[in-house]
Amino acid sequence: MLSLSGADEVVFAPPSDTLADALVSSPPAASPPQIDPRALVRDLNAFRSPRLGRSGWELASTLIPFLGLCGLMLVAVSAGHLVALLLAVPAGLFLLRLFLIQHDCGHGSFFPSRRANDWVGRALGVLTLTPYECWRRSHALHHASTGNLDARGFGDVDTLTVREYQSRSAWRRLGYRIYRHPIVLFGFGPAYLFFLRHRLPIGLMKERRYWLSAMGSNAASALVAAALSFVFGIASVALVFVPTVLIAGSIGVWLFYIQHQFEEAHWDYDDSWSFHDAALRGSSHLELPLVLRWFTANIGVHHVHHLVSRIPFYRLPEVLRAHPQLAGVNRLTPADTLATLRLALWDEDQRRMVGFPRPLRMSARTS
Repeated sequence: MLSLSGADEVVFAPPSDTLADALVSSPPAASPPQIDPRALVRDLNAFRSPRLGRSGWELASTLIPFLGLCGLMLVAVSAGHLVALLLAVPAGLFLLRLFLIQHDCGHGSFFPSRRANDWVGRALGVLTLTPYECWRRSHALHHASTGNLDARGFGDVDTLTVREYQSRSAWRRLGYRIYRHPIVLFGFGPAYLFFLRHRLPIGLMKERRYWLSAMGSNAASALVAAALSFVFGIASVALVFVPTVLIAGSIGVWLFYIQHQFEEAHWDYDDSWSFHDAALRGSSHLELPLVLRWFTANIGVHHVHHLVSRIPFYRLPEVLRAHPQLAGVNRLTPADTLATLRLALWDEDQRRMVGFPRPLRMSARTS
C-alpha cells in the first residue's frame, strides 16, 4: 500500500543561502541519455556537506511559525471562532516542510552530526505522526530499489505492469483501479497512512527497535494531544490538528506520486536494473513557483535527490546552477502533473507509464 518512506543514507536537496536562492532559471531541456549518471555522482558529492547555521535557520523558520499558527488556532477555536480553521492551510504547509526536514534528517544530510539528525528527526516525528526509525528504514529501501520491478513494496505507490494487471481476476483489477483513483490516493490514503499505518511498524514487525520507534512516537504524540486537550478541550484539538495533518499529508502524497509516476518513468527487472539510471531517469524534476518550492523544501528536484541523497535540501539549487543540463531532465510543471493522474500501469513493451486499458465497445464485443 501507499507509503512515504525514509532512509539511512538517502536525502534530497533545496535552496541555497536565502529564499531567493530558489529562483533557478530553466535552461533548455537536456536529453537524459547525454548524461552519465555515474560520472555525475562524483561531481555532485561536492554538495553533500550540511551547513550547521543554515540548517538551524531552516528548522527555526519552519517550526516557530507552525507552532504559532497552531497556538493561534487553538485559542481562537476554543473561544468559538471557527473561521480560524482557515489557518489550517498554511499550518499544513509548515507541517509538510517539517516532514521534509525530518526526511533530510533520515538521510543524515540535515546536520553534520548523525546524533543531531536522529534526535531532531525523532522529535519532529511526534508532530508529523511519523515514527522516525521506521520511516527512515522504509525510505532507505525505497531509495535502494526505486524503479526495480523485482523489488517493489517498500515506500512506493503500488504499480503494476500491463501484463500483471491483465493476468489478475476481475475483482483484483477492480481493487487496483479503486486504489489508484485520485480520491483514494490523495484523500483516503493520507488519512490511512498518518492516522493508522504509521501507528505500527508495518513491514518491520520482526525487529524490536522499530516497535520501540513506533510505540515511543505514539506515546509522545498522545501525551502532547492529552496536554493540549486538557487546556483547550478534545474537540478544539481535533478540529485544529486533524485538518492540518490531512492537508500536509495529501500534499505530501501528491508530491511523492508525481516524483515517480510520470509517463517517461524508468522501470526494469533486476537483471537489467541500474541504481544510477533508475535514480536519474526514474525520478522527476517538478518545477514549482518560488513559494511552493520553499514550502516543499526543493523535494521537486527529485532526480538529483535520488542520485545523491546526502545533499541537503537547501543546496539543491546550487546543483542546478552548477549543472544546468539537469533542469530539463524529466521536467514537469504543475499543469503537467494533471496528465499523470490517468497513469496507472507500466507498459513493458512501450517502456512508459500508461493509463488503464479502455473497455471494449459493445459493437466490438458483438461483432
